[in-house]
Amino acid sequence: LIALLLQLRGAQRGSLDATVVVESAVEELAAAVRELRELAQGIHPSALTERGLAAALRIVAARAPLDVELDVTDAPLDTNITVAAYYIVSEALNNVAKYAGASRAAVRVRETGAHLVVVVEDDGRGGADLDGGTGLRGLQDRVSALDGRLDVHSPAGAGTRLRAELPLA
Repeated sequence: LIALLLQLRGAQRGSLDATVVVESAVEELAAAVRELRELAQGIHPSALTERGLAAALRIVAARAPLDVELDVTDAPLDTNITVAAYYIVSEALNNVAKYAGASRAAVRVRETGAHLVVVVEDDGRGGADLDGGTGLRGLQDRVSALDGRLDVHSPAGAGTRLRAELPLA
């Protein structure tokens, strides 16, 4: 970011070609955003560590720019599973807000036998694809790292249903 700042100041003073600087700045800023996302994935929100999954997801839902219905277990869970469930819901709601054009979403996090099942559904435009963007691919990687399974059902014009199964044992 410091290099980016110096380049932009050079362009501002007229000592550097503005077009070249802007092209370089876009590339550097994109790289910085990627690095910040990677860093942020390793940081747990204080609400999650201090108050648990249900409380942390209530905060995420309250910040979403659409109505979110929550049904989240309060059962104590393994830390890795709790963190994964948090990021699955957070990223899914981010995607709903950015791309779905939805007015509402529903989040369910429940224990079912040997798995924690996380479901996020919306009433948006559908068309989400696991291979289409970094957010869903990142979720796929996170779920796979825990030997879990992620399914996305998203027919065009009919909303999206994301379902993750995380093994509890």
